Amino acid sequence: MKEIGLFALMEREDDPKKCTAAKLVRLGDLREVKDARNIPRGALVLDPEAEKALSREDLGAAQTRGLLVLDCSWNKLSKFPKVKSGLRHRALPFLVAANPTNFGKAQKLSSAEALAAAAFILGERARAEHIMSRFKWGGTFIDINRERLEAYAAAETSAEVVRAQARMLHAAARSNDDAVDV
Repeated sequence: MKEIGLFALMEREDDPKKCTAAKLVRLGDLREVKDARNIPRGALVLDPEAEKALSREDLGAAQTRGLLVLDCSWNKLSKFPKVKSGLRHRALPFLVAANPTNFGKAQKLSSAEALAAAAFILGERARAEHIMSRFKWGGTFIDINRERLEAYAAAETSAEVVRAQARMLHAAARSNDDAVDV
């Protein structure tokens, strides 16, 4: 199996010592794309506003074209430079952040968490764990999301990922309702 190429288009607005993408670039786990025009044609872009969820059906494109994370502040995501057409935008399903800035917040993942989640969903679990091993808190991300990541990785299509997400969110809501009723 060919390893997925990992890329980051970076806004460089974070403290370089805290930026997870910058650290992964320094360690050689991620390649920086300095200009949107240099993104590999046909790459998958992790985009929280995408209409389609990342799933195993995206594996072929990820292996041949790569996977790109947009490294910018959540507050500035809508202002981030639009990346060229011809790319496949994919959203990650529901996950909980473990990074120190957004610990416990839903969907507020660092770039490293997003890449690790994508690698896990696409079948590169060892690589996901390697990426997260670069951070003191990294193992916590895999631990608190393991059940979700396993379910998403088992899904064949985007629609199945969305159904798995809905089942887990519904079960969590029921569990919370039961706890309140006690």
